[in-house]
Amino acid sequence: MSRGNRESASGNLKGSMRDNYSEHGVEEYYRKVGATYRNPHFPGVRSCLFLWFNSWWTSERENAPPYDLVLFDMACDSGEVTLSFMEWWKLGRTTYDELLAHSTPNPVEWTAQVVTPRKETVKPCRPPPINSEHPRPIILAADPYTAEAYQSRTKLACATLSFRDIAEGRMPGKITEDVTTDLSSDPNTQPDDALPPEDKNKCIDMVICSFALHLIETPSELFALLWELSTRCRWLIILAPHKRPEIKDGWGWCKWDVESWSECAMSETRGELLQERVHCRVYRSLNV
Repeated sequence: MSRGNRESASGNLKGSMRDNYSEHGVEEYYRKVGATYRNPHFPGVRSCLFLWFNSWWTSERENAPPYDLVLFDMACDSGEVTLSFMEWWKLGRTTYDELLAHSTPNPVEWTAQVVTPRKETVKPCRPPPINSEHPRPIILAADPYTAEAYQSRTKLACATLSFRDIAEGRMPGKITEDVTTDLSSDPNTQPDDALPPEDKNKCIDMVICSFALHLIETPSELFALLWELSTRCRWLIILAPHKRPEIKDGWGWCKWDVESWSECAMSETRGELLQERVHCRVYRSLNV
């Protein structure tokens, strides 16, 4: 089991994650590289997330009344998901400003692929315009091994919660009195307390787990984590170099076809996202 097998990035020991895990074990490996870890699949992760954010925003948020958006970067590594979201949000604001100024937005910078049984369709990935009335999103992050790398790279705070901690009901931020983060246009700004005490049970809009969920080896542990998340989070986004882990019916989630924006069978591949060998699968909570 691995987070990928591309050439090594700075601080990642060997080029093959499979070799790293075999030689050191998963926990010991991340203890060794926790402060310097970088995911070499970052370009694919970013492209997949841009397409997901675009679909989600235009389908659910664009015309909805403004409210605090909460994103949970679970097993956050060194912040690839957080950086992608921050970049997407800022570009969306830029697009809005350009439209207000009656100028033409910059050319599309990325493309991403929607996987279907028959073909792969290439779609533009530039963010839609994001009105300045929408409040700055709240970003929560947790990783028991790479919190230092996350904080160094994003300048945001990170809780050291494990999958087991989260399965037992602990979450970052005021929800459990742990650290939390707030998206800032100034990367040097120190994070604020994003969730006030009265929002202890505030719903999290989406939890994103990149190249980590398949490291849970037993179905019972995976079920416990996913069920708990389904009671707190509206969307679950899984990024991986393959199609693991297997999520089953009755675990609190339904699989989501991003292309048709509708529920689909757990075994369905239509509507999954694929970019640079990174798979992105989306699930919607049945409990929120």
